[in-house]
Amino acid sequence: MSIKLQGLRGMNDLLPDEAERWEAFEAIVRDWLKSYGYRPIRTPILESTKLFSRGVGEHTDIVEKEMYSFEDRLNGEQLTLRPEGTASCVRSVIEHNLIFQNPQRLYYSGPMFRHERPQKGRYRQFHQVGVEALGFTGPDIDAEHIVMCRRLWDDLGLEDIELELNSLGDAEERAAHRGELIAYLQAHESELDEDGKRRLHTNPLRVLDSKNPAMQGIVEAAPKLMDFLGEESLKHFEAVQFLLREAAVPYRINPRLVRGLDYYNRTVFEWTTSRLGAQATFCAGGRYDGLVAQLGGKPAPACGFAMGMERIMLLWLEGQDTDVPLNSPDVYVVHQGEAAQPFAFRVAEQLRSAGFAVVFHCGGGSFKSQMKKADGSGAAYAVIVGDNEVAAGVVALKPLRGDGEQQAVTPEALTELLADRLYGDSAV
Repeated sequence: MSIKLQGLRGMNDLLPDEAERWEAFEAIVRDWLKSYGYRPIRTPILESTKLFSRGVGEHTDIVEKEMYSFEDRLNGEQLTLRPEGTASCVRSVIEHNLIFQNPQRLYYSGPMFRHERPQKGRYRQFHQVGVEALGFTGPDIDAEHIVMCRRLWDDLGLEDIELELNSLGDAEERAAHRGELIAYLQAHESELDEDGKRRLHTNPLRVLDSKNPAMQGIVEAAPKLMDFLGEESLKHFEAVQFLLREAAVPYRINPRLVRGLDYYNRTVFEWTTSRLGAQATFCAGGRYDGLVAQLGGKPAPACGFAMGMERIMLLWLEGQDTDVPLNSPDVYVVHQGEAAQPFAFRVAEQLRSAGFAVVFHCGGGSFKSQMKKADGSGAAYAVIVGDNEVAAGVVALKPLRGDGEQQAVTPEALTELLADRLYGDSAV
């Protein structure tokens, strides 16, 4: 008895209709990124485990519980499917000396992997668009990232979204706050949940991000990192807020916003929505000035953000008045008869050479069944070839959408006629 094989839980197929909607979204994103001067970079899906334990943080949930890691059977090296994109991007920038002469505005997109419980908008294989700016010191690049996000949300017509903002300060300021926070949490250790007790000494900032209702009183009364920020950190944070006000981007300061990755400093932000249930955050990022040096490069400032494509697709499609149009061919070529097939095959290639999207019917069948498939393809026109057309040296052009009569036309005249019908004045 054969076993029916299925995809892995939390790793989903994108079938043609959905994949075409993703391509439409990705085209919007590429144009948006190009308008801000960001260039693509592509890194491997598989990296050394050390890259993420050193870059993301050994005591983060991602490294402790969520990574897909394994030993290479050939050389024993520990490898990991990337759980996020920043560490890989920075590794590549260091390895290839990309910021030796000029700062870089970069972006990437693709699958990431985390072993967690699948739910709406959260999967084990998920997709991100990530944006990274390396070599920029000022608050203007922090603000640019937030403002460009807002422009994309406007372009996509997203509603019910909010921006939360905070500053994590610099390393010395966080260290001073960490000491006070640990002392405070230790005094309330009996009231902490199991997750809070586990994080108390390894990653106490993350205790402040607890969603447990029973913990909220403790969290609200905890020492606030903002009270430990020095003059330079406060000045940087104020400058970011000034630029956001200039761009008319509303925001809310959330002193509990800490992010789940160790590399962040100073500005951090999250875009949230009430439309995705528990998965409120769909885009987040901030500054990570220490990561380049932490991964072995010459110290350089950096900041960036990433957006979850699955979550944004849910928001985008929910807000569409009509469905996102799918790709349909311009022409469906129908043919029947021994001489008709090679003749129709040449006509189809001629039309493709002229820039038209053409489906050539394969698999035989009657004219009636072929015309049914032509109509179902969404094509604007059917090009029909039978032995009579071959003998006359013509094809029949039949409109499949709207009014219009079927007419006979030579292959030489077909290209110009179709261009006029489909594109009118814009035809070349």
